[in-house]
Amino acid sequence: MNKTAAEEWLTKAWHNLSGAILFYEADHYSDVTAVEIHYAVEKTLKSFLAYENQKILRTHDLYTLYQEIEHLINLNDFLDLLEQITKYHVEEAYPQHGRPMPSQSEIKEALNFAEGLFDRVCDILDIDKSEIMRDPVNNFV
Repeated sequence: MNKTAAEEWLTKAWHNLSGAILFYEADHYSDVTAVEIHYAVEKTLKSFLAYENQKILRTHDLYTLYQEIEHLINLNDFLDLLEQITKYHVEEAYPQHGRPMPSQSEIKEALNFAEGLFDRVCDILDIDKSEIMRDPVNNFV
């Protein structure tokens, strides 16, 4: 087990997640918020691989990542949402003429999932969430 590596992945996940929260609360562009949500979920899932000293897969496909760690967490009720969030990486990160941005309600659902997943993973790996969320420069949460 490599708790330090998992903490590093969760710290990066928190950076993306907290950015997504700020963007959502500011009613910022939903496409940008969606990409931050995707990276938060991706890095949260990869923290399991880091914890188990497994090779970190070079993929942005959340279902593929989930298949590698489903023995550690059950997300079967959220497979459609994993697919939707995976699409954010491809469809929202790059220009695509005429494609509407995700709705605020869609973003809120994905954000709620990402926040809940982050909390669950911290609990499962016995990692102090408040330490992950602490700003090392300004020393505040």
